[in-house]
Amino acid sequence: MAYYKPQQIAMNTIETGIIKAKSTWIQMLVLGFLGGAFIALGFLLDIRVIANTPESWGSFANFIGAALFPVGLILVLVAGGELLTGNMMAVPLARMAKRISTIEVARNLLAITVANLLGALFVAYFFGHVVGLTETGPYLTKTVEMAGHKLEGSFAQMFLSGIGCNWLVALAVWLSYSADSISGKILGIWFPTMAFVAIGFQHVVANMFLIPAAIFAGYYSWDMYLMNFIPVWLGNLTGGAVFVAGIYFTAYIKKENQLTPTGSGHAQHNEPTVSTMPAVSATSALPLQHSDQAH
Repeated sequence: MAYYKPQQIAMNTIETGIIKAKSTWIQMLVLGFLGGAFIALGFLLDIRVIANTPESWGSFANFIGAALFPVGLILVLVAGGELLTGNMMAVPLARMAKRISTIEVARNLLAITVANLLGALFVAYFFGHVVGLTETGPYLTKTVEMAGHKLEGSFAQMFLSGIGCNWLVALAVWLSYSADSISGKILGIWFPTMAFVAIGFQHVVANMFLIPAAIFAGYYSWDMYLMNFIPVWLGNLTGGAVFVAGIYFTAYIKKENQLTPTGSGHAQHNEPTVSTMPAVSATSALPLQHSDQAH
C-alpha cells in the first residue's frame, strides 16, 4: 500500500485547497449539501445503533457509536463532497502558500457553511422528524441527551472543544491525502474521526444535524443553537487552520521558501512552494489531488 510522505501531503493539500477555492458557486453548494448530509447520516447511524444499548455497557457504547460515525467522512472523502471542517485546513493552507486570495478563502468557507447546514437540516428534518428516526422511544431520548451535552458549557469551553475536534478531523483528511488506495484512505480517516467522537469534542457540521434534530422534536431553541454554533465554528477553524495547516506550513512549506535563494526569482512570486519543494513537484502532486478534488 503506497503512501505519500508528509512533505508530499502538504503539496497535495495545497493543490486541493486551490481547486476548492476556485470551484463555482454551484459546485460548492451541491457538494457542500452532500457533505452536510453525509455527516448527518453518519451521526444518525450512531444514534440508531447505540440508543438501545444497555446502560451497563457504559463508555463501550460510546465507542461503538464513535466507530460507526466515520462512515460520514468516508463518504465525503471517497464518494465526493465538500465538508467545512476539511476545508478549514486545506483552503487556508493554499492561502498561506500564496496560491489563492483571502477573499477566495472567505467565499469558500461561507458557501460550504451554508451548504453543509442545508444538507444536515435535510437529514434532521426529513429523516429524523418526518420519518421519526430521532423522535421515537430511546432514539428521542438519546438525541435530546446528546444535544443537551453539546449545549452545555461556556463560550470558551465550546471554542476549545472545537479546536480539539478539528485538530483530529483535519488530520483525518490530511491522512486520507497520504494514501493512493481506497483502503488506505479509509484507514487514515477512521482512527482520528473515531477518536474525536469518542472523546466528545464538538464538530460544527455534526451539530448542524444533532441540535436541530432535538429542536424539531420540541426541545431547546434556535437561540441556544446559535450560541453553540459560533464558538464551535471558530474553534473548528482554529483547529484546522492553525493546528494542522499552520503547523505543517511552518514545518514543510515556509522552511523551503526560506531556503530558496533570494535572487532565484521564484521566491518573489506567488508559487515558490511548488518550484522549491525537493521531494515533489506540482505535477507529481496532481494524480492524488485529482482523485480528491471534490473532498
